[in-house]
Amino acid sequence: MKIGIFFGGPAREREISFAGGKTAMENIDKSLFEPVPVFVDGCGNFILLKPELVYATSIRDFYPPKSYQGDYQIYSESLGQLSDDELDTMVSAVGVRVTPDKFAEHFKFAFIAMHGPACEDGSIQGLLEWYGMPYSGPSLMGSSIGIDKIAQNDLIKLAIGLDKKTTTLTRAYFEANDSDVVFEEIKASVGLPFVVKAPHQGSSIGVAFVKKDSVEDFEKAVKQCLFIREVSENEWSNVDKYEFVQRMANLDEGIGLPVSLNGEVVYHPQELLEKLNNIFDGTTQTASLISMNSEDAVLIEGFVKGQEFSCGVIQTPDCESVALPPTEIIAAVEVFDFKAKYQSSATRKKIPVDTSLENNQQIQHDVKATFDALKFGVCTRIDGFLTPDGRVILHDPNTIPGMSPTSLIFKQMAEIGMNVTDAITYFIRQSIRERIRVGKNTFKFQQLLDKLDLDIAQRVAILPNRKKVAVVFGGYSLENQEESYVKARKAFGKLAASSDYLPIPVFVTEDGKFHQLPINLMFKEFAEDIVKLLDGTVHPLIVSTRKNAESITLHFTGKLLENVKIIDTLTDFDFGVSCGDDLAIDLPVLAQ
Repeated sequence: MKIGIFFGGPAREREISFAGGKTAMENIDKSLFEPVPVFVDGCGNFILLKPELVYATSIRDFYPPKSYQGDYQIYSESLGQLSDDELDTMVSAVGVRVTPDKFAEHFKFAFIAMHGPACEDGSIQGLLEWYGMPYSGPSLMGSSIGIDKIAQNDLIKLAIGLDKKTTTLTRAYFEANDSDVVFEEIKASVGLPFVVKAPHQGSSIGVAFVKKDSVEDFEKAVKQCLFIREVSENEWSNVDKYEFVQRMANLDEGIGLPVSLNGEVVYHPQELLEKLNNIFDGTTQTASLISMNSEDAVLIEGFVKGQEFSCGVIQTPDCESVALPPTEIIAAVEVFDFKAKYQSSATRKKIPVDTSLENNQQIQHDVKATFDALKFGVCTRIDGFLTPDGRVILHDPNTIPGMSPTSLIFKQMAEIGMNVTDAITYFIRQSIRERIRVGKNTFKFQQLLDKLDLDIAQRVAILPNRKKVAVVFGGYSLENQEESYVKARKAFGKLAASSDYLPIPVFVTEDGKFHQLPINLMFKEFAEDIVKLLDGTVHPLIVSTRKNAESITLHFTGKLLENVKIIDTLTDFDFGVSCGDDLAIDLPVLAQ
């Protein structure tokens, strides 16, 4: 089956989406699927991308082409309105533009790796439904709920109760009233400290933390989440002007271009620089930059003290929801925002949450109940806090979880015995089943599902006949173990996605012993985490979760998760991949 991998998109999280597209391209099961890269630019154009460009570091490394970018790094929106001919000429350097009515000529299923507005709010989902194209993830209703943080709070409260102080502040009210008065109203409503959120962005964009009794901090946080940036004449005269306007165009640190500058639309960083220079040559004291995709209101939530966690929910082949083991987020930062989640090594993940079995079970109960009540379907990651007195407070359901190879959802699915390749197959299969549920194109989609289930069963049946490859890593020092673990994860993922090989991880401890590992240990944070679990200890919550998920694991892998076992030699393997400089293996070496 040809699978269109949709990545990029117009939202602020497009670079994370680009990384997710790479993950899908690299890890999709090549024995079942043929991936077709579909890059969506910032203006919403669909481009069948040249496959080699998928492996660029950043979108702006290839699009717009360098000849269009000039002295700045820009996204396509900064080029303004292009004619169809101009657009096709530019696109021809990277691929071919395709319209939705032609999608079916190139692929049979759309795998959505995009995040944020227009990408996981029902917009692209509705477009695909109109053209009869099955897609990954929840339906229109689940997607629209999944992007609206204000509606989520109301619906979660109806579903399971929600002991959380929240309020909404509209931009109109904020601008029409004295900030001191509004700040006092907010403190009276939710207390201090509190968190300000842009309500229609991805889970990590537009988040600010107000912890001091400071009107200035409050104003700054609200404007940040409304995507408003005010520039004073004094600031402009003391900054590196080129660097400033480039930051405004960077989606991970600026409000993004185009912007409204005192009511006038500005597309390009150079244009912004020139207009700010002109403004501050006069009598203007402050210039106001407002994103063209600013928010109309912000959500404000009282600060919750507790252990932060994230917990995925998936479904059995018969659509029964199953909560995965929750992951505790141990962050050395105040807010687990975009940079902390995707651009920092200052966080650690622990499965399950370091608390009692009863508390972990309560987390699973609440996220499952929320998943069912809000009609998400397929997969949703739900974040939350466990308070010191044992209360579970949920927030920010995410219907298209991040998809780097080490993302939380993949770590949690590994605990039931599924690697990234298996997980992607699950997303495709279960999404087709979800499309059938809403009664559109039922017969066509049922045929597609029946064929895929047959192919999956045939794949599972012949897995034992594949060439067995020992992915050997670890070593005789902690430093070597960590370095080789990084290499081993990449090799394991590449082999798992192939049509010919069956990778089996083998960890070498400092005493030289070979430990054949279950799949879940390939998804730990560090090699030292593997060492701690070599004794075969399994948390009772994970034991029960595996039991609940047996039908999922068996459907996609054909076997349940095994335990660690010590092996004397590697003679049962056909090939070997050495992922450590000091690890000599007596096997035919498989080229990486």
